[in-house]
Amino acid sequence: MSVLVYIDTLNGSIAKNALEAVHYGSKIGTTTVVTNGSIGEAELAGLGNVGASKVLVHRGVTTGDAAQITNIVAAAAEAEGASTIVFSQDLTGRSVAPRLSAKLKAGLASGAVALPAADGSVKVNVFSGKAFGNVAFKSDKKIIALTPNSIQVGETGGSASVEEFSADAGAASVVVKDVQKQEGDILLPEAELVVSAGRGLKGPENWGMVEDLAKALGAATACSRPVADIGWRPHHEHVGQTGVAIRPNLYIAAGISGAIQHLAGVNGSKVIVVINTDPEAPFFKAADYGIVGDAFEVLPKLKEEIEKFKSQN
Repeated sequence: MSVLVYIDTLNGSIAKNALEAVHYGSKIGTTTVVTNGSIGEAELAGLGNVGASKVLVHRGVTTGDAAQITNIVAAAAEAEGASTIVFSQDLTGRSVAPRLSAKLKAGLASGAVALPAADGSVKVNVFSGKAFGNVAFKSDKKIIALTPNSIQVGETGGSASVEEFSADAGAASVVVKDVQKQEGDILLPEAELVVSAGRGLKGPENWGMVEDLAKALGAATACSRPVADIGWRPHHEHVGQTGVAIRPNLYIAAGISGAIQHLAGVNGSKVIVVINTDPEAPFFKAADYGIVGDAFEVLPKLKEEIEKFKSQN
């Protein structure tokens, strides 16, 4: 089976969720990757190590225009005879996969969390991650958008061939006037560990304890929507239904009540730890571990114990 995987390399690097999509595709069939951007050939060839056999590079589009990317991927799918097309369920995937589905008259499984079953159906997140569904395809062509951090990336030790790819992308419908890159050593959508906080921290001047704990853990920092809306933290740290959806191995939430909109963006986390002074906070119902206590006391103690543990190992 021929599989095509689109990855976004416009930021000049290959993100973890892109590697997951490529490895996922390789588990389905012979995988060709298509991308646009200015990333180097050696790094693209390295995608063979996660299962790609070939990489097609379109150099003509340097913005994330969804319509142009749709045209590029459609042309690549036709050229490669791909029956299955895989995206990561990131910002680009959410924009392009539905457009491509309409253009190719292909079925779409959005938010996949597992490999296709024996009957070809795909398990997906539904109702903002509160349940799972199984999508059965009736179309010849299939599109799968993979939820980040749903599968473990495995290395194959191979190397992919890299070819320039030419296709008519059409005229751009958007103009990028400014790009502001996320700050920090660990990007939130790719983080395995996340420390988050809400209005319970009472002000931006108290965020040092969140950053200190995150540094001790090697984690990314995040926040609730109200915190971003009032300007305590940048909007790219906002996790939830209207922010970034994450699926880390560990999510620590301090001073966040756990409204349904917040839970929708984090309930895919493998382990959730909630710290709140209110024992009736809704977040405790979703938590794997709960601490009824003051974040101003708990966070420094957690940091101290983590540093002590690391010094002994």
